[in-house]
Amino acid sequence: MSDLPNLSLRGNRAYNTVVRPDFELYFEASKNIYDVLDNPQGAFPLNVADNKLNWSILREKLQHISATHQIPAWVSGYSPGLGNETFRLSLAEFLSTFLANQPLNHEHIGVAAGATAVVELSAIILADKGDVAVFPAPAYPVYSRDILNKAGVERYDLITHHDINVILDGPILSIEHLEKAKQDIELQGSNFKLLVLTNPDNPTGGTYTSEQLEAIADWCIERKIHFIVNEIYGLVTINTQHPAIAADYSDHRQFTSFLSIIIKKNSPYLHQWYALSKDLGISGMRVGMVYSRNQAFLTAFNNLSLPHMVSNHTQWLLQNVLADQEFMRNFLDAQQQALTKGYIVVVNQLKKLDIPFVPSYGSLFVWADFSSFLEAETLVAETAFWKELYRNTGVLLTPGIGFGHTKRGIFRIVYTCFDDEALLVAMTRIDHYLSGLINLPK
Repeated sequence: MSDLPNLSLRGNRAYNTVVRPDFELYFEASKNIYDVLDNPQGAFPLNVADNKLNWSILREKLQHISATHQIPAWVSGYSPGLGNETFRLSLAEFLSTFLANQPLNHEHIGVAAGATAVVELSAIILADKGDVAVFPAPAYPVYSRDILNKAGVERYDLITHHDINVILDGPILSIEHLEKAKQDIELQGSNFKLLVLTNPDNPTGGTYTSEQLEAIADWCIERKIHFIVNEIYGLVTINTQHPAIAADYSDHRQFTSFLSIIIKKNSPYLHQWYALSKDLGISGMRVGMVYSRNQAFLTAFNNLSLPHMVSNHTQWLLQNVLADQEFMRNFLDAQQQALTKGYIVVVNQLKKLDIPFVPSYGSLFVWADFSSFLEAETLVAETAFWKELYRNTGVLLTPGIGFGHTKRGIFRIVYTCFDDEALLVAMTRIDHYLSGLINLPK
């Protein structure tokens, strides 16, 4: 670890702390992207949650708006810290129609430059340095940096299982799990301040039932723990009734937004995170939001958000997209169709290789268990297999490190970075490589 005297202690921590362990190989692979004509031997970075499936459709819409609409005067000035009112009105109407299925008040929405900014601001406002945020494992690794870098909030991975066969029907987080985590945290002298779920889940693709969410909400309200549900994948759901995968599901449950529970309970301890990055496939446009009935929280969010504000031009452009409900309905239908096709490509190859996986209800991921290919169930063996798979196939998966689960050899596959034809090439490469390992003499 380097110690740089010309940087502050915070600067030194930032210098010595990588955002995530797979970024170096991600940027390497991104310079050599597969193309069926121009680069057929190229790489497949399937490790970063990018949704590129229907960018061409949305890009055409954005270009049309830019060419045919007059930019309003407010775009060149300052906007409130919660976001421009006209954008928040459009966002509330969009979420009311497509996610919440009931009216939402735009005054309960705060907007910031991407989901990361919303997570960071929420941690700063709702918890103190040294407080603990609980995440049911496995959970998105970079949450750790988002809540720690500035807010100083610690992450606690709540282990509910070891083998994935117990979560095939969805997450199994229970009140008993929460009680045990609370006791453990308090025995360590810390304060259980936040509980964060992602629904649909990253990385497993599972969804919580409304009954689960309401029971957890009641538990948190009673104990004055802030309960946040991240619904960043709320509108990228799988058609589980598709004939190719229907038999994989014992329960064809539908995603239910936490927004209805927030409205029903009207508690200052319940919040929802959302962003346009995954559902619309525009991570680079940096638009995240929080919905909360806690007015003090929103006032603090407004006062702290100046470094995290979304550009007015982006807000104006996207409010025009969101306001066209016919376009959005068709676009989201196209997203589900493309998402389901890509998912089928991946799981068909996994089934061929007898690789266990969690049937996904939504998100951009397949959570698959490659542990049978490890030389030992250790982090060293897991990392070695992950790198060897990439070096031999050009296919880069998300490594297990940082997700907080206990079993080694489970990897996340992002299947929305390429169309299904290219994805089949990637999965066929994995098939050929792993089949060779299976057939090696013992």
